[in-house]
Amino acid sequence: MGEPWLFLPISPAETALLTAIVLVAGLVRGFAGFALSALVMASAASFIAPILLIPVLWFQEMAASILMARGGWQDADRPRTALLVVGNWIGWPLGLWMTVSLPVDTSSQVALGVILALAALQLLRVSIPALASHAGTLIAGTIAGIVSGVAHVGGLVVALYVLSQGNTARSMRGTLVLYLFIGSLGALVYLLYFGVMTRAATLGSLTLVPVTLLGVFLGTKLFNPRWEPYYKHFCLWLLIGLAAASLLRSVI
Repeated sequence: MGEPWLFLPISPAETALLTAIVLVAGLVRGFAGFALSALVMASAASFIAPILLIPVLWFQEMAASILMARGGWQDADRPRTALLVVGNWIGWPLGLWMTVSLPVDTSSQVALGVILALAALQLLRVSIPALASHAGTLIAGTIAGIVSGVAHVGGLVVALYVLSQGNTARSMRGTLVLYLFIGSLGALVYLLYFGVMTRAATLGSLTLVPVTLLGVFLGTKLFNPRWEPYYKHFCLWLLIGLAAASLLRSVI
């Protein structure tokens, strides 16, 4: 392995596998507007420690967000996004504190269990009217921040929140894109403070950015307004599949 990958104790074969996972995750991110981190975590955490994946995922999310930022700004529900981001910045340090205070597997299992339950409620058309309020939006963002600090799947929580609002597919996707971009900027402060974002991690993460950008570009081309009637169910089943895979991996 080359110099940039010294911070990841993986073989050349595992490096190739990680690259393929990132490409597919980028494609899903470009199409759905979220799930990049969750897909990588669910697929790669079996051979890379989650704490080592966090800086990798930060750079890939930022690269994807920059590529999609223009459409996100135009299509997003910006007032709602602002509340989600504020909540995210409140929750991140709480999640990281939990990570160092509780067993990571236990915290991840709780977070993924909540995601599975909420996704199932959405598929069953069970609405949560309280989430439509300003306070509900702020709470959703805070929960997403906590889950990000624990298991780096906060985007799934926000996706569930956005999907519950009944907006158009384009608006839902734009809100997710804008939230992930601005929220990641605040998360960087916490990653640096906790010593997770190192020079070696940065160099290794940057080598995967072109792969992510290729996947996002292809995924963006796949997003077609004609598929809007299927968008919500696709996203919900994607959430359930990713959360279930991660939960199963954590208990075996």
